[in-house]
Amino acid sequence: MIFTELNYQEETARGPKSVYNMRVIAGKCRSLQLKTPKGSNTRPTLDRIKETLFNIIQSSIPGAVVADIFAGSGALGIEALSRGASRSFFIDNDPEALKCIEDNLVFTKLISSSVILKGDVFANLDRISADHLDIIFIDPPYEKGYEEKLFDKLRTMNNIDEETLIILESSINKSFSFEGFDIIRIKDYKTNRHTFIRRS
Repeated sequence: MIFTELNYQEETARGPKSVYNMRVIAGKCRSLQLKTPKGSNTRPTLDRIKETLFNIIQSSIPGAVVADIFAGSGALGIEALSRGASRSFFIDNDPEALKCIEDNLVFTKLISSSVILKGDVFANLDRISADHLDIIFIDPPYEKGYEEKLFDKLRTMNNIDEETLIILESSINKSFSFEGFDIIRIKDYKTNRHTFIRRS
């Protein structure tokens, strides 16, 4: 099932004023519209790709503690919360993105299950106040080379272990190998891919 994408809608009873091009796909917030940051600093995950991703990981979501890194609109963490995750940490340093995350969490009534960490992504990883992270979504800017540095940092974190599922979004032509981590699955789409990773 693919939802029609909505663009440039003004404020209505269904959501806050901004640019809309996605919805919550399933769960208690199903069909609620999410606002996305204006401009080119973020790259929202399309609804059809998000639906495919969550169909793959659905069995891991109920009760999970989630981190949404380079969160953009917060759509991935919000989708996880809507489907039954217990808590989500959202990390971004872009002011427009951070405002969207907050607005979307208030609108979906998921703010009480969420923590927004503002500022440098790498420094904020140490501020995740969870004994264990079950799922980590990572959607860094393409072609910036953040991935290696990020996984160097993840390798030092005590709340990530072999049971933590890490999902890295990238352009379709990118392949990765990170010391201390195993790639367990790759899902390709038209122009991008999800790489599923666990600690070795």
